[in-house]
Amino acid sequence: MFKKLFRLSMMMAFLICAQGAWAEPTETDERLRALEEKIETLQKERRALNTSSLSLADKAIAAEEEPYLKVKYNYPGFRFYTSDGLFSTKLVWRAQSRYTYGNRSDPRELSDFTTREDRSNFELRRIRMKIGGHGYKKWIKYYFEIDLQPTRSVDNPTANTSARVIDYRITVQPIDEIGFRVGQWKINYNRERVDSSGRQTFVERSIVNRVFTIDRQIGAMLQGRLFKETPADLRYYAGMFNGEGRGVNNPESDLMYMGRLQWNFLGRDLKWRQSDVSRHKKPTGQLAFAAATNNGRCTRWSSSGCGNLSGLTIPIAATSTQFKVEQWMQEFAFKWKGLAIQQEYHEKEVEDKSTGLTHKYKGLYAQVGYFFHGLVPEIPEGLELAVRYAFVDAPDVTNIGTDDDREEYTVGLNYFFAGHNNKVTLDYSYLTLDDESAGQRVSDNRIRLQWDISF
Repeated sequence: MFKKLFRLSMMMAFLICAQGAWAEPTETDERLRALEEKIETLQKERRALNTSSLSLADKAIAAEEEPYLKVKYNYPGFRFYTSDGLFSTKLVWRAQSRYTYGNRSDPRELSDFTTREDRSNFELRRIRMKIGGHGYKKWIKYYFEIDLQPTRSVDNPTANTSARVIDYRITVQPIDEIGFRVGQWKINYNRERVDSSGRQTFVERSIVNRVFTIDRQIGAMLQGRLFKETPADLRYYAGMFNGEGRGVNNPESDLMYMGRLQWNFLGRDLKWRQSDVSRHKKPTGQLAFAAATNNGRCTRWSSSGCGNLSGLTIPIAATSTQFKVEQWMQEFAFKWKGLAIQQEYHEKEVEDKSTGLTHKYKGLYAQVGYFFHGLVPEIPEGLELAVRYAFVDAPDVTNIGTDDDREEYTVGLNYFFAGHNNKVTLDYSYLTLDDESAGQRVSDNRIRLQWDISF
């Protein structure tokens, strides 16, 4: 295992040393882009000045000479927009390639630890097309995302690799204080899940994610920001959803309800992304609380849709309102000068109405990432070191009176060639399980290397 870790480290070091061959948008590139935009603005002003003395007919002819639809490369992606600014579309292609030694996913049960054989696997984890922009007004925005699902297991049908639309949403935000969103998306419950898989510090989300995420839902949500840039700076989210996961109609009148209140206690907002790639010059932090409730077939959700937690009836065999799910979470995030801290605590209860039993879950993760170049100039500017700890306490599958306690210890290295748009991540995880019912403690190791790039 250590030989493989050494080889992966050497591969990552090679990629870092070869950074000059990559299309990296340096500070000079950003300045050139800004200069291009300034020149374009000046040209428009000059054309307007030159036509100011023309007749109405001549002005119309001059206006027709300027192309209404324009195209430019706006890293990443191509941007199509109209000269009047009313319509804009951006197209981005994203690829995420991964190598894993050990479990591809997080081991959850005793058998996952005791019967697993060492595996060495390459996969195209995510290949996606993203399309977004605005129409009619700049505050009417749309976005949809297509997942091409390129990789499957040998015993899975080829349908498992078919393309699927995972996000399609319209956001209307005429003022900061109030707006709304309709469609399907990863609803704004907790940061770790809403953060894009291409904007994270580690190769994958923590062991907490599978149990507590609400993931993608179809519905509508109110949102807004109050007391902006003051010590009382708040963001709020309140929505109603089908509760059946991605792409499924609601079979009953019951809906999922979700609310989130986020306090930006320093008067500055944090984007939904991890690692302080932009090196915040001012300390920026948030404290958030959220809660959700649902009656339905699902006891968990993922990008595949409605699913079940271990030991609970699968959705296709459950009645339409068999499970009552109630959950809440607390969240903290902070960034400053290359330092990024993120933490969440979760609790969840699932009442199985067919048995009258209530299954209780608890979970937490905390992670820290830092660019040490600010302290030691000899360290490459794009290199980030990060650590994460997480635990999940869940009822034992065979005896809900006892718990299965899982823990995760992960250390990671990132090298950002062009921020999150072009990065390599190497991480190592030590994963444990305390099975109270069996009286056993088991552990496993996992190494992952990933390249994530957007065009």
